[in-house]
Amino acid sequence: MEVMYERCCGIDVHKNMLMVCIFVGARKKEIREFGTMTDDIIELSRWIKETDCQAVAMESTGVYWKPVYNILESEGIETIVVNAQHIKAVPGRKTDVKDAEWIADLVRHGLVKSSYVPNREQRELREMVRYRNEIVNERARELNRIQAVLEGANIKLASVVSDISCKSSMAMLRAIINGTTDVESLSELAEGKLIHKIPELKKALKGSIRFHQMQMLKLQMEHIDFLTKSIEEMDADIKKKRNP
Repeated sequence: MEVMYERCCGIDVHKNMLMVCIFVGARKKEIREFGTMTDDIIELSRWIKETDCQAVAMESTGVYWKPVYNILESEGIETIVVNAQHIKAVPGRKTDVKDAEWIADLVRHGLVKSSYVPNREQRELREMVRYRNEIVNERARELNRIQAVLEGANIKLASVVSDISCKSSMAMLRAIINGTTDVESLSELAEGKLIHKIPELKKALKGSIRFHQMQMLKLQMEHIDFLTKSIEEMDADIKKKRNP
């Protein structure tokens, strides 16, 4: 089989260890083990530069490949990230061949298919957007918990309002937390279109809330406020990242 690269490197990525194989000639190869701390990866990059590798590849294992890729990229080493399933699908592997050696051998013969890796700015933006989505989902889960507590107290607010997180609903919940249980006072906090539903609100807000439920609502509302502020901060950061 035709050799595409005389000097190439294969990296098998684990949580706390990197197995690295470098072909430095037609038949000569060397395998070394590195840690995954920053200094260890910098040491690996020095070895790759010393051997004058023409191509470097590693598996996209979980999230563990990311710091390795970032540091090699910052060191000016172009690295191919390969899907693990693609590597397994290539026939001809011997059972006693180490993963790093097999990756290096595939690179050597030009048999690896590079996965798409966005540039650093795009990767950072994607991480921020993914985290923002996680916060949004957590906020939705906390709102569901609030709804469960209200149902336990037979307060049917969600049966009248379409969104329990609307301004009027939040004002009513804060009033309940502060000890207001009078339906007249609570219903007066309605704003906008909800004003026309005041008679329904009075019925829905008439429940039997206990002290422990008020305490739970207090903590849940504090969590909602924290998550809401976090989302707003993330939105501002993402906007800056998208429009530097």
